[in-house]
Amino acid sequence: MKHGFLALAPQYTPTRELLASAARRRGMGVEILPARGGVTGTTAEKDSGHYYGGPVFAAGVVDELAVALLEPDDGWLAGLPHAYTRRHISTSTLGEARRLSGPAFVKPPSDKSFRAAVHDTGGSLPESAELAPESPVLISDVVTWAAEFRLFVLDGEVRTGSQYATYGRSASQPLDGHHHRDAVLEFADDLLGTCGDSLPSAVVVDVGLLTTPENGADSDWAVVEANMAWFSDCYAADPDRALDVVLRAAGPRARITDRDRRFCRERGGTRPSARRAH
Repeated sequence: MKHGFLALAPQYTPTRELLASAARRRGMGVEILPARGGVTGTTAEKDSGHYYGGPVFAAGVVDELAVALLEPDDGWLAGLPHAYTRRHISTSTLGEARRLSGPAFVKPPSDKSFRAAVHDTGGSLPESAELAPESPVLISDVVTWAAEFRLFVLDGEVRTGSQYATYGRSASQPLDGHHHRDAVLEFADDLLGTCGDSLPSAVVVDVGLLTTPENGADSDWAVVEANMAWFSDCYAADPDRALDVVLRAAGPRARITDRDRRFCRERGGTRPSARRAH
């Protein structure tokens, strides 16, 4: 029986090591790819490879690995009903965002090309040769998150999760046993039941507890963002269950389903949303 292999980007992260250990426990081969690119060793075995690491490095190796990278559309968050976001969010470009005259939270949709942050005006957004004016961004109202949670989702079901921040500060804690566990899962179940078809079958969804009052309420659960599982920290989530999601999110191209095909990066690294209008 083939167990397949997990190819890892060369940059060290704690999550990379946790997933590598989980893969070895289930009999998978594990290989850290060379920084110069190219694949060797166990990665010569076609149609059984998986990947974990960043998108820039992935662009140079996924064709050799024959891996399909699944990720949510750039406009997914902005397209959610207000009941799940509790704030105004719009898709735009970096050039347009630089013309903002007031405070806003600005972030790249998924590729982490610059740090997501609150900017007093668009003039404080970063500038570099790599950041083209047409680069997509999400712009949202400035809000305060009392607690933020990362959920690894497979086939519309939360497989594992972790708190990762409180009031913007790192604070990892397993979802299991957390005093907000039931509320997080109830909100996630409602979200996935309503909007799950708009996400890949394997994905990471971040949700949180807002402290911004709205309609007299003291707090609201809302979606923070969605991310590709193959480039997400697992924090205090169960790495074995997180690996289940990563393996589907970045697995053999030959096994991709029709349902997930629209969420797959094209060869050469083109994101799904760059190929379709929203």
